[in-house]
Amino acid sequence: MNRRSVSALPVLALALSLLAAGAASAAPVPAPGISSARHATAAEAGIELPRPAGPYAVGTQTLHLTDRTRRDPWVPSADRELMVSVHYPARPGRGTPAAYMTEEEARLLLEARGLGGIVPATTVSTTRTHARTDARPATGRFPLLLLSSGFSMPRGTLTSLADDLASRGYVVAAVDHAYESVGTEFPGGRVLTCLACEQVGTDQEQARATAGRAADLSFVIDQLTGRQGPARTVRGRPSLPYALIIDPKRIGAAGHSIGGASAAALMARDARVRAGVNLDGNFFAPLPAGGLGGRPFLMMGADAMHGPTGEESDWPAAWARLDGWKRWLTVTGAEHFTFTDMPVLADQLGLADPAAPLSGQRSWQLTRDYVTAFFDTQLRGITNPLIDGPTADRPEITFQRP
Repeated sequence: MNRRSVSALPVLALALSLLAAGAASAAPVPAPGISSARHATAAEAGIELPRPAGPYAVGTQTLHLTDRTRRDPWVPSADRELMVSVHYPARPGRGTPAAYMTEEEARLLLEARGLGGIVPATTVSTTRTHARTDARPATGRFPLLLLSSGFSMPRGTLTSLADDLASRGYVVAAVDHAYESVGTEFPGGRVLTCLACEQVGTDQEQARATAGRAADLSFVIDQLTGRQGPARTVRGRPSLPYALIIDPKRIGAAGHSIGGASAAALMARDARVRAGVNLDGNFFAPLPAGGLGGRPFLMMGADAMHGPTGEESDWPAAWARLDGWKRWLTVTGAEHFTFTDMPVLADQLGLADPAAPLSGQRSWQLTRDYVTAFFDTQLRGITNPLIDGPTADRPEITFQRP
């Protein structure tokens, strides 16, 4: 998240040609050249996330976690609650295909973007994923990665990245922070909306939200590694023995927008996290003057925001404090949501964003390739020259060297 995205809330997913039209009118207006009939065709055909490229099948479970030692920062009368989708390497076999998100979550996401009544909620909620619910985990011990979504964005919008990383041998926990998404469904049919969106605006409030998310992520690590006992899944399903398949000495964190800032804040407070990635988010909470203890960090963002002329970016200050292995990559033709599932979904819905020339497929490929290369190098010792410098087949990527 950056100052521009905060002031424009809810400028969220599917930030496409409808950006100007949706903001200017209370009624949804189709993008130029996009007809209702074309959307109906997309709904009939269905849409699908990219197929994971790793050697493992992917399993997933949904956890409802409650931290009874902390009050919720937005609703002080309640304990802090989280919804977590755990994606993990699984054994081949049959299983129930995992849902992308619930229909109500999809409806709220579309309405927030002025797309209610234009794109059916079922079209988004039934997006085909490539994970199976409650699949048997693969044998072995794998690195753990925490994923935190952008402010007001549900965790489901990072599903492509989560599934792909799981297929390559990571346990990935994608986290929804209560009251920080346009809509997250909790057990019992409770749908919590973005109360935080009404309260966050100043730098101080953004820093507070970042610190709160970092505490959330530390709690998730405790739960998944068995430090506070096994977590329970929703609807009474049996717990996966996460502590048995996670290597607690290989933990990383990544996030989009404020989720990326939260990954850095998590590293500053929790020495268990060995590597982090910020995808197009300002840092808000300044990094410690002494850095992150020499631990590696990757910054990857849209060139217009986080390149040399990005006046609102705080990346130069963060770069100066990073004291370990570090990279600052910018992507030409990207915009804020390039690093999520949104461009992939938009392409299949027949929508286009003139401000982001990159196709959904190319957006996905670049995000996947560099995030994977970073974590493979830092957590698995698999050398990947992709993150050492520019390559001719990825001309959109610039290695910034301030």
